[in-house]
Amino acid sequence: MEVHIAKKYRLGHKIGSGSFGVIYIGTHITTKEEVAIKLEDVSSKHPQLHIENKFYRVMAGGIGIPQLKWFGTEGDYNIIVMDLLGPSLEDLFNFCNRKFTLKTVLLLADQLISRIEFIHSRDHIHRDIKPDNFLMGLGDRGNLVYIIDFGLAKRFRDSKTRQHIRYRAGKNLTGTARYASLNTHLGIEQSRRDDLESLGYVLMYFNRGSLPWQGLKANTKRQKYERISEKKISTPLDDLCRGYPAEFIAYLTYCRELRFDEDPDYVYLRSLLRVLFHRQGFSYDYVFDWNVLKYGNNWSNNRQTGPQRTQQPNHIVSNCCNVSSQVIGTNNNATMSPNVACMNSNWMQMKSVTNSNSNVGHGIVGPSSSHHMNPSVPLNLTLKNVIQTGNVPRQTLSAAQASSSGVQSNDIHCTNSTIAGSSNGQQHSVFRKNHNVHIMPPTHLALKNLTIYQLSVKNCNSNAFNSNGALQTKQ
Repeated sequence: MEVHIAKKYRLGHKIGSGSFGVIYIGTHITTKEEVAIKLEDVSSKHPQLHIENKFYRVMAGGIGIPQLKWFGTEGDYNIIVMDLLGPSLEDLFNFCNRKFTLKTVLLLADQLISRIEFIHSRDHIHRDIKPDNFLMGLGDRGNLVYIIDFGLAKRFRDSKTRQHIRYRAGKNLTGTARYASLNTHLGIEQSRRDDLESLGYVLMYFNRGSLPWQGLKANTKRQKYERISEKKISTPLDDLCRGYPAEFIAYLTYCRELRFDEDPDYVYLRSLLRVLFHRQGFSYDYVFDWNVLKYGNNWSNNRQTGPQRTQQPNHIVSNCCNVSSQVIGTNNNATMSPNVACMNSNWMQMKSVTNSNSNVGHGIVGPSSSHHMNPSVPLNLTLKNVIQTGNVPRQTLSAAQASSSGVQSNDIHCTNSTIAGSSNGQQHSVFRKNHNVHIMPPTHLALKNLTIYQLSVKNCNSNAFNSNGALQTKQ
């Protein structure tokens, strides 16, 4: 006997299950459209579908946010109906023998940062960022990454007053320990910074194939969490990211240094990785590792560029147990057009440096004026036409000082030109005029191979350093 939901959907076969209940494939009776149907027993001790329904409604309209088709209670079940999505990134990671190329990691990172940014723009944090909670679309949205599972999501800010939640300690770990931030392990209330730090661990998981704190044994879950925490805290970022581009260290350093209630600079984080993508000579052709593995290296030569052409490995899609959505609404800073028809040609273009005298042709916008520059990336730094530096924010000193161990000033204010950072001839960051750049902590910025020229710093010579490596000051 056929089972119908809301008199519109025919219940099909089971495709998965979770802590909330069971997922089935369904079919719209009239249009024959396939959907995902989640069923949860109304007597469940910890019902999730009501919460999930609420959050999907709050997030509705965002690119890469599953669209809710129907929610209600019938008989003994709470039910959510949504479009069917493709495999999760964890599924695809396994399909690719548990290793992604740098190109695929960077292609994914750009979208993943944007998904998190959109959720934050709706005043919520996800609190369970992991590969299982990112799914690829199907059909003409096969290159679009969706974020799912809002069961642990939480409002971090009042949408009317814009009041941020209070800092609290002594919290139990919420989310997945493997990808949890350091502060989450330490029992500190989560905020936006923690979602982004978790994503950093996801990216390194994709790069490396595993994380150093995986596979630890313990007698209880609590003891295992403690062991993971100890290993994560004791693993330097240099070790975690060894063998991979320094931008991944820069990403995680930036996230770890964010204050509890600070607005993250999502543009900076995306730009950091886009410059790396550009420097590697990659093409934004939507060819992911799973496409190459299934169709071969020549697959991209026989297809149109754009997300609508990508297909996922069939056996993964057939076992998919999650949901998808139509993409509607505004751009929401996801750097993708609303109809997801093609990639914006400006995505990976470098922004021209405004200073015509610069010897570096292109650069990207650095952190906004309210954020500090991540100091870990530029090792061979070029500063041009710097007007003024100060040792303390909002206070200008009579001289700018530097040493071989690090820059001592906390603020650099560039009033009518740019500060361009370069390494081996490649642009790392550009801070446009009238931007304050907060370097924190200053000792993180090594001055090895530093070149300063055309310098115009208050009370300083233009000839940069003396023999001791310090800026010479005019008397």
